[in-house]
Order: sequence, then structure tokens, then C-alpha cells
Amino acid sequence: MILLVVDDPLQAHVALSLLGSQFGELHRATDAAEALCLLEQPQFSKKLGLVIAGHHSQSFGGPAFVTELRERMPGVRVLVLGMAGESAADYAGADVVFLPHPLNPLELVSLARKMLPIAKREVA
Repeated sequence: MILLVVDDPLQAHVALSLLGSQFGELHRATDAAEALCLLEQPQFSKKLGLVIAGHHSQSFGGPAFVTELRERMPGVRVLVLGMAGESAADYAGADVVFLPHPLNPLELVSLARKMLPIAKREVA
């Protein structure tokens, strides 16, 4: 299962459309707090194979969200959708794959396919 944490409605719609046709279960959280609440649910977290983070709130998003996510689920794979002005260096040491802005839809699908553990791919 993939958890998409994206606050921008347009970016979320594009990502959901692309990923939904390629992978089985896909959930969206609109902010970091919602995502972390989902992770507290054992039935949810045990199926989780990939987190795609594109939430960049000034209060709690981007690197701060990834740090908290890593503390709660150190083994989960994370793909960060970078925003303008962000770089992979902002996530140094966080063990993430960084996809720079602007979003390349084909690269998003390709990276998700590579990063999602085979056992957790639920093709529709």
C-alpha cells in the first residue's frame, strides 16, 4: 500500500490518477498530522510499503515530517516530491529518494514501482 501525503489538491489529483491505475491500495492524507494518525493504526501500518511525501507546511512538513516518520517507522520507504527551492540536500541523512520540482509523472510512477516492496504491491 502507498500513503500519499500531499497538501496541494492539483498535485494530489495528478499523483492519485497516475498511481491509482498502477498500484492497488492507495491512501491520501492532506497533512502530516493525518498521516501520522494513520500510522498509529496497526492494520494500516502493517500494509504500508511506501510513503510519498509532498506536504511542505511551514509548521510541520518536509524534512520535519520525514524525521518524525522515520522515528515511528524506520524501515518504510519514502519518496519526497520536492517543491520549488527545495533540494535533496534538505533531506540529507533521512534515507529518502528525492524527486525534484517540477514533478515528472513518468518518473513518479517508475520510482514508486522500484521502491514499493514486491510483497506489498497490490495491483488492481
